[in-house]
Amino acid sequence: MGTDYFIGIAQQAMWVLALGAAPILIPALVAGVLLGMVQAATSINEATLSFVPKLALVGACLAIFGSSIMILLVDFTQDIFARIPELVQ
Repeated sequence: MGTDYFIGIAQQAMWVLALGAAPILIPALVAGVLLGMVQAATSINEATLSFVPKLALVGACLAIFGSSIMILLVDFTQDIFARIPELVQ
């Protein structure tokens, strides 16, 4: 069991992290860019104008994708726990 084993686990962890964060971060990023363009075009520099819609969007994305993100994390955790006997030997 060399470093390739642990690098593989780290790569899998990074992939799970990306898959878990993307459904939340990508819509928030798009909303931030669109709201920033609207604020720049209208010269309205109100902080709550950009914060509240992004907060609502992130909440909606968590409600929609939260269960699938949790399933992804649980599957990864169970896989890591199943690999523990391989590490002990």
